Amino acid sequence: MVPVFGVISPHPPIMVPGVGGARSSVTADSLSALSRARAALVGFHPEMLIVMSPHAPAFSDAFVVDDSEYFAGDLSQFGDSTTFRWPGDPTFAKELTAELNAAGIPVVARSEAPRLRGEGLDHATIVPLSFLEPTGTVPIVVLSLSFLDYAEHHRVGELVRLCAERLGRRAAFIASGDLSHRLTPDAPAGYSPSATLLDEAIVGCVRSGELGRLADIDPALIEAGGECGLRSFIALAGYCGTPHVPTRVLAYEGPWGVGYLTALVGDAAVKPTPAATQRSHGLKGGMPGQPEAEIVALARHAIELYVRHGEVMATAVLQNSEYAASAGSFVSLHRNNELRGCIGTIVPTRESLALEVTGNAIEAATRDPRFPPLSADELDDLEIKVDVLHEAESCSLADLDPERYGVIVSSGWRRGLLLPALEGVDDVETQVRIALAKAGIGSGEPCAFERFQVDRYT
Repeated sequence: MVPVFGVISPHPPIMVPGVGGARSSVTADSLSALSRARAALVGFHPEMLIVMSPHAPAFSDAFVVDDSEYFAGDLSQFGDSTTFRWPGDPTFAKELTAELNAAGIPVVARSEAPRLRGEGLDHATIVPLSFLEPTGTVPIVVLSLSFLDYAEHHRVGELVRLCAERLGRRAAFIASGDLSHRLTPDAPAGYSPSATLLDEAIVGCVRSGELGRLADIDPALIEAGGECGLRSFIALAGYCGTPHVPTRVLAYEGPWGVGYLTALVGDAAVKPTPAATQRSHGLKGGMPGQPEAEIVALARHAIELYVRHGEVMATAVLQNSEYAASAGSFVSLHRNNELRGCIGTIVPTRESLALEVTGNAIEAATRDPRFPPLSADELDDLEIKVDVLHEAESCSLADLDPERYGVIVSSGWRRGLLLPALEGVDDVETQVRIALAKAGIGSGEPCAFERFQVDRYT
């Protein structure tokens, strides 16, 4: 049996640094989630990737299997002329085409469709792969979706799995797709009050592991919401092959009025990976060789052990009783007064604060998608700051103070956080505007506010 490894990935070109530049930071949650998905995929060691793309060259009444030997494309229409390349797997593509034909499913091999020849990779394939497989070494096969019914898409996923097993391919299935395009009044496809309901339904099915229920969502809700990824997700459900599958939602956000979901799907994707105090309100952090808080020293040790030796600390303990037993935390890294990485958790996700901090420290050093992984040469002047979050409390705008309190804004399950005392965030209006953008909440939408304090250690 081929292990099941699937990824649900958004595909906005603006996430790619060469397109979005500084604007890509608005999708920080998705970028961080794709970085974690990439780490899981590397650990899986796939022999090939199957990508179902809603924007690949397609026919309305048939699926297209791209049997190219090599793939190339760019995002020049969005402002980035960098060429992305991956090898193909024509043997798998031809086997799959034959399998679909035998099952009576309308299918066209791209090499047999003259009008589809000559087109490069589409953006809904390039964007996920640029984060999940940036080396350009793992072979890919690209599938288009069609306007055939959901049952046909589910069956395609089943036959992709069957084909992988028959050929002995250790494959991963990447379901590219965005959710509703109508979340806010300024959304590219206009606003619909049904958009949030549609995204709640899709995320709920994925979170529960019942991907088969995606096909049962009210068609009127789907039409009103204006999604582009549902058929890809249903094909992934077919690939998984069981009514219930382990899943892990890594991020959902809705900047620019479009819903972006990132999730890991399948047993192989969600299995666990190996896993005297000084306070400061400074904006940077402690330096090596200088007195620093125990919690910062712990973060530094975790980073150095991982960067120098590729090892995760076997045990992590904080001796000082001042620290909370368990809490969310953020680890921020700076070099030469410039940000070098920042990853954190709003609420506890590990058994202890010590494990929370060491885990976030390694993530900040190696998996912040805005930066390359930290090298050993950068450790000697690395500044580290650790924020330990207090429990959040409901509040109004009048209760906020960006120097003293961080803010959490939420509308339904959409949620955005901004830490307190950040450089350049000098007033409540700026703090709330950034947090709303991170959550994908429009400025006119109703939302709830929470505030929290932090213990900041250097």
